[in-house]
Amino acid sequence: MSRRTIWLLVVVLLAVVIGALGQIIKVPYAIFSPGPAQDTLGKSDKQDIIAITGTQTYPTSGRLDFTTVSLYGGPNYPVSVWQWLRAKTDKNSEIFPEEQVFPKGKTGKQVEQENTAEMVGSQEAAEVVAVRAAGKKVAETVTVGAVSKGKPADGLLRVGDRIDQINGKPATTLDTIHGAMDAVKVGQTVQVTVTRAGKSQTIAVGTVKNDDGQAIMGISLAPKYVFPFGVKVNAGDVGGPSAGLMFSLAIYDKLTPGPITGGKEFAGTGTIDTDGVVGPIGGIRQKMVGAHNDGADIFLAPQDNCNEVKGHVPDGLTVVKIGTFAEARTAVEKIGKGQASGLPSCG
Repeated sequence: MSRRTIWLLVVVLLAVVIGALGQIIKVPYAIFSPGPAQDTLGKSDKQDIIAITGTQTYPTSGRLDFTTVSLYGGPNYPVSVWQWLRAKTDKNSEIFPEEQVFPKGKTGKQVEQENTAEMVGSQEAAEVVAVRAAGKKVAETVTVGAVSKGKPADGLLRVGDRIDQINGKPATTLDTIHGAMDAVKVGQTVQVTVTRAGKSQTIAVGTVKNDDGQAIMGISLAPKYVFPFGVKVNAGDVGGPSAGLMFSLAIYDKLTPGPITGGKEFAGTGTIDTDGVVGPIGGIRQKMVGAHNDGADIFLAPQDNCNEVKGHVPDGLTVVKIGTFAEARTAVEKIGKGQASGLPSCG
């Protein structure tokens, strides 16, 4: 072989080795990139994303997209050198130290389980908020979800106890239980009436101070809801809680006459709790890009993410600041009717 041929073979071999090493070697980073947007009023795998049975529903129009992030890193999808280099040159990707996104010590299975649990919780909260906003009653009970070892409730209250009263007053919802505990001073004993194995009993439980200085018994609460009809969210493989706001809007739209979108295309993100409060999420810059790429005109952003929104809004996308479900519904209805002026933005 000629010297030229030998050098070419060496160069090719080195390129193959470097390419292989770049794929094999992993780096401790997490990468956020734009993911696809999906219409909550549409279908996923030939199933309605929002499926309502047992009650009247109404036609919808336009789009209410929930947005996603393609996330690389952590125990399930470790980042290769090549992925890191590509992200460094992509203006729509963000790179973070892995420990900021994935706590150390968690296995891939634990991460998946947490993401699934968060998605299930967000779906249930969205269902509660939307059904109640549509004027329907959602029955609620609260049970003891966990008891902290060494806390006053340890050995007294049990997982599965249904809470009925606190200090002689009805306390059957999260709101009433929190309200009753707000009136308790640290160190006071609380008379807790529970139903256990079908029998009612009242148990005296002491209290201690939590990190916020409030009186606690050392339990976590597990609310249970009974809906007057069937509501099911089919979100596919998406995990995490950030689609809660858009699910709630879609459920409400299907339960009430007249499409709230006015035929326009909306996208958005945000967690939601059963009180209708919208919370912040991660990857909002990438989600705005995904919404824009999917053709959305309006993006609903949690107010607590506004500092990340400024200066990063894609051309042609209008961002509306949202703090509650009621604010989101009002914004969508107004924009749908052509009354967009005066709505709050992140500017």
